Amino acid sequence: MADTRVTIAGVEWKNPVTVASGTFGSGEEFADFVDLNKLGAVTTKGVANVPWTGNPTPRVAEVYGGMLNAIGLQNPGIELFCKRDIPYLKQYDTKIIVNVCGHAPEEYLAVVERLADEPADMLEINISCPNVNAGFLAFGQDARHVEELTGQIKKLAKQPIIMKLTPNVTDITEIAKAAEAGGADAISLINTLTGMKIDIHKRAFALANKTGGMSGPAVHPVAVRMVYQASHAVKIPVIGMGGIQSAEDAIEFILAGASAVSVGTANFHNPAVTMEVIDGIEKYMERYGFATVEEMVGIVE
Repeated sequence: MADTRVTIAGVEWKNPVTVASGTFGSGEEFADFVDLNKLGAVTTKGVANVPWTGNPTPRVAEVYGGMLNAIGLQNPGIELFCKRDIPYLKQYDTKIIVNVCGHAPEEYLAVVERLADEPADMLEINISCPNVNAGFLAFGQDARHVEELTGQIKKLAKQPIIMKLTPNVTDITEIAKAAEAGGADAISLINTLTGMKIDIHKRAFALANKTGGMSGPAVHPVAVRMVYQASHAVKIPVIGMGGIQSAEDAIEFILAGASAVSVGTANFHNPAVTMEVIDGIEKYMERYGFATVEEMVGIVE
């Protein structure tokens, strides 16, 4: 019998599968399709220190091999989240990863501090947010900012922290190393690639924001390459994501060096995809004689 358990930064998951932030809410809307008890972890939608209204509409557009979104991290704020979403997830036998966003370091720190006494198992820090103090360049595009912010959060956090890396950089290994140097317990990647779509008949941008984050199967090969590079640059665990549609896609990440995986856009068109991925990983392990997930991690050199 294959043992699908994995330990990420001291936290044991029953299997290496979670969901990508922003594609699963906090689980409630998927409860009819997914047995949340079967998931290794649930990663929540991003939450900020105060409610965010998000970007103007239209905010989503379909593109070849995926979608563009410019939701703008709309969320109800940390107080409502702690009152409503965490108690909902506590009913289930799964780990809770809270995704944290902010426009300035003090905003992230306020959320991390508020979560200190909440029953969240891990925090995932979304550093693809635009940094108001640096001319709206994303925090995660500057290695110095990544290391600084990671260090500040690490001082306050009671839970292990996962830094979620943006792929919109020249060298992903530089950013991965900066997160590790700042004290990150793990990293997750990739967040969305910046894209654009134009409606040629209206001669207008398909998104009100002009640009949006591209996700879906088209980004998968880019994500696998970045996970491979990042996992070879750091000693901390890597959570791989980007275009996972099947167990095969998830296994690619694990063989490339990811200790766990996160399924995102596929949830929208196949709400049961995570269950298929979990079962598929187990079948693969049995077929090829892997006793543990750890035996598979990074074996493709």
